[in-house]
Amino acid sequence: MHIRKNDRVKILAGVDSVKEPSRVVKVMRQKGLAIVQGRNMVWKHLRRSQDYPHGARIQKEAPIPMSRLMVVCESCNKPTRVKLQVLEKTKQRICGKCKKPLGGEK
Repeated sequence: MHIRKNDRVKILAGVDSVKEPSRVVKVMRQKGLAIVQGRNMVWKHLRRSQDYPHGARIQKEAPIPMSRLMVVCESCNKPTRVKLQVLEKTKQRICGKCKKPLGGEK
């Protein structure tokens, strides 16, 4: 996957596409979705319970398809495609524009 937890990402489509880049909170690889901090907010209606005796409406982040996200490079500060570079026995993600490492080796 080209997106990992704690990456800064830019949303390419939708209402939040005009906002500044934000951090990835969770990645769901099998479903191809990611949750981005403070983006794609939805209202969740809760039933009455001991915690919420009158019920509640809470706002939470909904998953976004990874095809709508692009990683923002830390060094050039631009949305970029992710390239993989193999060094000996490790894979390293590099920026497609400035060719510098994106952080976090695998």
